[in-house]
Amino acid sequence: MKTLQHYIAGRFTAPATDGGRFPVINPATEAVVAEIQMGGAEDVARAVAAAHAAFAAWAATPLAVRIAHLQRLLAVFERRYAEIADAITTEMGAPRTLAHESQAACGPGHIKATIAAAQELDWEVRSGAGGAVMREPVGVCALITPWNWPMNQVAAKVAPALLAGCTVVLKPSEQSPLSAALFAEFVDEAGIPAGVFNMVHGTGPTVGHALVIHPDVDMVSFTGSTRAGVSIAKSAADSVKRVAQELGGKSPNIVFADADLEAAVKRGVRHCFGNSGQSCNAPTRMLVEDPVYDRAVAIAVAAGAAVEVGDPTKPGSHIGPVSSKMQFDKIQRCIQQGIAEGARLVLGGPGRPDGYAKGYFVRPTIFADVDNQMSVARDEIFGPVLSILRFRTLDEAVAIANDTPYGLAAYVQTTDLDKARQVARRLRAGSVHLNGAGQDWGAPFGGFKQSGNGREWGKYGLLEYLEFKAINGYYAA
Repeated sequence: MKTLQHYIAGRFTAPATDGGRFPVINPATEAVVAEIQMGGAEDVARAVAAAHAAFAAWAATPLAVRIAHLQRLLAVFERRYAEIADAITTEMGAPRTLAHESQAACGPGHIKATIAAAQELDWEVRSGAGGAVMREPVGVCALITPWNWPMNQVAAKVAPALLAGCTVVLKPSEQSPLSAALFAEFVDEAGIPAGVFNMVHGTGPTVGHALVIHPDVDMVSFTGSTRAGVSIAKSAADSVKRVAQELGGKSPNIVFADADLEAAVKRGVRHCFGNSGQSCNAPTRMLVEDPVYDRAVAIAVAAGAAVEVGDPTKPGSHIGPVSSKMQFDKIQRCIQQGIAEGARLVLGGPGRPDGYAKGYFVRPTIFADVDNQMSVARDEIFGPVLSILRFRTLDEAVAIANDTPYGLAAYVQTTDLDKARQVARRLRAGSVHLNGAGQDWGAPFGGFKQSGNGREWGKYGLLEYLEFKAINGYYAA
C-alpha cells in the first residue's frame, strides 16, 4: 500500500498539519489500495507561496526553454506510460484496454497538442500606429481535477498553464489520486524548476476552497459537477479571479430516420456506456425519429445486452465498475426514480449484474418512451444509463435537444450532410459530432449554459491561461 504525499516547492512532503488519512479504494474489489495524507489550508498556503515565488522567473523563461521542459516531461511520461494506465485501472476501475488505449493516452496527447499550439501562436503582434499586443501568463493557477478521466484533466490543465508561463497548484480528486501522484513524479524527474508545479491532496471543501479564496491565486480551472462549479465561481468572485470551468452534461444524440440506423444506434449505445457511463460528454439522451423509433429501441436493447461487465484488470471491450460506493448508490436511486416516473425499462435495472456480490458494478440500463421532463432525461446520472426519446420533426428534435440546462456536447446521425450541418448550427452545445466523428486534440472542448465557461485542448486551452497586454508606442521611433 502506498501513502501519497503532497509535492510542494520541488519535493514530496507530508502535510503541515495532520489532516487525517483518506483511503483510496479499488472500486472493483472494494479493497483499500493506498491512502492519502490529507492536506489543509496551511498546505495550500505553502504551495501557493512556492508557486508565487517561482512565477516571475518561470514567466520570464523563453518559450523555447519552457517547451524543452515539457518535452522532457513527455519523454518521462511515455517511458512510464504503463504505470499511469495501471494506476487508472486500480483507482477508478477503467478496464485495462480502455486505460491503456484511451485514458492514459490523454497525457501525451495533450502535451503534444499544447506544444504545437504554443509554437504556432502569435505571442506578440503589432497594433495600430506603433503599438504592440503581448500575450502574458495569467499568474498562479489553481487546477482542480475530477476522478472520471483523471489524466485527461490533469494534462489538459497543467500543459497549457506551464507553457503559458503560469505556475500551478494541482488538487487532484481524492478518489483517483494515484495517477496524479505518478504525474508529480514525472514532473520531478523531468527537472521542471521547483515551485512551478505543486500538488496538494485534500477534499474540495478544505483544500479546494482554500485555493479558490487565496489572494495570491490568479486563476481557477475546475472540472467537475455544476453544483461545485457554482460554489467555486461565487467564492472566486470576491477576489475577481479568472475562472474556467468544464462542468456537467446531458448530451443529446439525434438519430434521423435516414441514418444508417444499425450503425448509428449501436455506436450511440457503446458511447453512452463507455467508461461505465462516467464521461461528461456521453450521449445519454438518444432522440429517435418516429418512423424508426421501435426498430431503434430493439437495436439499442440488443446492443446494450451485448455490453459485458467484467474485471477491469482484463483486456477487452467490457466495462468495469463505477468509481465509488457513493456513485453506485446515486445511480441506483436514479434508475429507481426513472421506473417510478413511468419510463419503460427495456434493459438492465437496479442492482449489480449477475455474478457480482461486491464491487461497484452497475447493470447497463436502457429506458424507452422517456419524456424530456423525466429525471432520467434531465439529470446527469454519470453511469451506464441511456434514455431513448421520440421526435417527429427536425424542429422538434432541436427543441428537445436544447431543452436542458446543459450544453457540453451533441451528436447528429443522418446520411444527409446538409441536414446534419443545419442541425449542428442550431444546437446549443460546445461540441457537435456528426455521424460518429471524434474530437481531435486541437479542437476546443467545453460547453454552453451550465456546462461551464472557457475552453480546453490545444490553442483554445492555451489561450485561457494568457492575458493580453497592449503597449502603446512600443514600436515608435
